[in-house]
Amino acid sequence: MQALDTYFKSIVDQDGAPVVVCDTAHTIIYMNPAAVSAYSDRGGKELVGRSLLDCHSPRSCEAIKKVVEWFSRSRYNNKVHTYYSRSKDKDVYMIALRDESGALIGYYEKHEFRTKDETPFYDIGQA
Repeated sequence: MQALDTYFKSIVDQDGAPVVVCDTAHTIIYMNPAAVSAYSDRGGKELVGRSLLDCHSPRSCEAIKKVVEWFSRSRYNNKVHTYYSRSKDKDVYMIALRDESGALIGYYEKHEFRTKDETPFYDIGQA
């Protein structure tokens, strides 16, 4: 059986929303293709290996640090609504990432779009 990691990576890579994964030291360890594109003006894939905190204002950095500290307090602290973008009609969340024992290993930003998808159901066309 193929490693489950391959399937999870494919799921994230196919997601149309940006996914930026950070470790607990705020180092960007992964960006899916949508994130590379969305953040191309800030360096795109060159951001991997850099601190997420370098990409934010001091106020945002403090908020990010507070959320990660909250995540670390309890294995049940796992999701924080960080903002709503009116222009893109989406909510953005910080989500805790945990290992099998429940220990905090990092976090990622999750985008949930509210815009209704008008694509016809099962529109697979001719291939």
